[in-house]
Amino acid sequence: MPHYVAIVEDAGSEKAVGLWFPDLPGCFSAGDTVDEALLNAGEALSLYAESLTRDGRALPPPRSVSEIKGDPNFVQDLRDHVVALVAYDVEAAHAAE
Repeated sequence: MPHYVAIVEDAGSEKAVGLWFPDLPGCFSAGDTVDEALLNAGEALSLYAESLTRDGRALPPPRSVSEIKGDPNFVQDLRDHVVALVAYDVEAAHAAE
């Protein structure tokens, strides 16, 4: 089961926690807490994959945390925020089709 790196941005108790995927532009999740944002992240991945499939495209393969650390576009984000791995259940996604 592939795991995508997610950047978790917790702006404090007065704002929602945001979560986004460096490998999946435009794919994001949110919640009132970090736990809620992470729970919602799996659904965000599935919806993103469905959208790509409708357009005749596939999800790009996930990069490792080490690979993303080497990407200058995300160095500051990795320093400033929490990193999480979010599983993408390919079999469950295909069963839903």
